[in-house]
Formats: sequence, C-alpha cells, structure tokens
Amino acid sequence: MTKVTLRSPVASDRAPIEAILKATGVFFDDEVAVALELFDIDFTRPGQTDYVFISADVDGRLAGYACYGPVPMTDRTWDLYWIAVDPALHGKGVGRALLEAMEKDLRSRGARKVFIETGGREAYLPTRRFYEATGYRVAAVLEEFYRPGDDKFVFVKDLS
Repeated sequence: MTKVTLRSPVASDRAPIEAILKATGVFFDDEVAVALELFDIDFTRPGQTDYVFISADVDGRLAGYACYGPVPMTDRTWDLYWIAVDPALHGKGVGRALLEAMEKDLRSRGARKVFIETGGREAYLPTRRFYEATGYRVAAVLEEFYRPGDDKFVFVKDLS
C-alpha cells in the first residue's frame, strides 16, 4: 500500500485534478467541465456548504480527490459526486483512503447514508467493483439513463 496523505484542497489542485479526470479515460468532456465547476465553487463561494472536497497526495503530488455533499430535502443523506485517482496509482489504496476519509467525516456529521451514482458502460466496471469491494451495494439500476447502452448504477452504504 502506498503512503497517502489526505488534506484540504488548494486552488493549485485544479490543473492536476483536470489532468487526472482526463487521464482516467472514462469521463466525457462535459463531465470534466462539471467536476471543475464544482471545484471552482469551493473557492469562489466562501462558506458554501453544498460541496466538500478532499485531496490525496502521494510523494508530494496530487494523486486524487473526492467531492461530496448533502442531498437537499433529505434526512442526513449524502452523495459522493466525484472521486478520481491518477490511473498510475489505481490499486494502491488512494481511492480507498479517500472513501474512508469521506465516510469518517460523514459519520462525524451524523450522516445516515451515502449514495454514489456511476455509469454502466464497460469502462466503469472496475469502478463498480471498487464500490462493491468497499461495502457499497447496488440499490438501483436505471437502464439507459445517460445514453443508449449506458445505465446508471446507484450504490448505497448505511453509515449508522
């Protein structure tokens, strides 16, 4: 397992996050744009509470990040919006460290459940296996949600 250092993001993480998102090969350009828009919100709207970010470093450089937030109009449920790890570090514990840090934070906030949505394309199979290996279960599959041949998988974990 690689030594992962978790920290709050800094504005200079933006370019490495963009590079990581593109390097994964699974996100479309419009998805990368949305991920960066959420990152920008964290720095342009001081005190915002819609999104929480965690950055992960390995050997002093950004290795991945996660973005999550509360689901409006629910009783203590949260969504993991984004998690991305440098493909060169897949399988080295970076994603697991980010997920565990998010879950620890959510438990400290009294969260009941966390939901994760991901695609059904073949490219997302390792992602879906990762979520299952970390204790998430498939709560729903919405057929051809994103586009023909691309289902939406909704994963859930009870944090209580």
